[in-house]
Amino acid sequence: MNTPLLYIRATLYWIGLLTSTVFYGLFSPLLLMLGPKLSYRTVLPWTHFNIWWLKVTCGVNYNIIGKENIDLNNRGIILANHQSTWETMLIPTLLPTTSWVLKKELTWIPFFGWALITTKPIAIDRKSGASAVEQVKKRGKERLDEGNWICMFPEGTRVLPGQKKAYRMGAALLAEYSGYPVYPLAHNAGECWPRHSYIKLPGTITVSIGKPFSVEGLTAEQINDMVRNWIEAEIEKMPPAVKK
Repeated sequence: MNTPLLYIRATLYWIGLLTSTVFYGLFSPLLLMLGPKLSYRTVLPWTHFNIWWLKVTCGVNYNIIGKENIDLNNRGIILANHQSTWETMLIPTLLPTTSWVLKKELTWIPFFGWALITTKPIAIDRKSGASAVEQVKKRGKERLDEGNWICMFPEGTRVLPGQKKAYRMGAALLAEYSGYPVYPLAHNAGECWPRHSYIKLPGTITVSIGKPFSVEGLTAEQINDMVRNWIEAEIEKMPPAVKK
């Protein structure tokens, strides 16, 4: 499917993405003065635009199952599989103020990283081992207590569709430590937006959101297993995103 048309459509998308990122990045110093909650609402149109622009230019649509399972009055921890950049744009559109647990290098990216800082993420050094886990637990609970949601990718990196990677314990340890409910989320975005791929394949991404489950009385290992098993089972049931 690597036709010249796909490259042209992808190029149009990248132009829109880069232009919108620079635009919001230029205003990031002003966003810092607004505070994290207002900054988050101000930046949110960036995600809406780029999801819409991807549909217009590349024909990538999506279908959400279980959106009603997100109880906005019962904030918690979103744990999702990680296949592409797409889900990092969609998830914020589903929630109020959200803090992401991410590698600190992302905050160094010109324009994008500057705007990202305004949303009060939990930026960690993944090489610091146990210290990073403690940061996730303590800062994560602080953000939740402040009224934010937390979003994490237990796999730690983007994984190709059809492949599996061990789930790291940081997300489950945060859930065990904080006591906040976990909302599992599964998707197959990597079929339309493959990792390290310039082109985007037209199709319909499926997103499935599970009912929140209480972590009371559960160990981090049990939480990790429940999330992984649910996500993997949901992905198996999903129709192909890209028609062959």
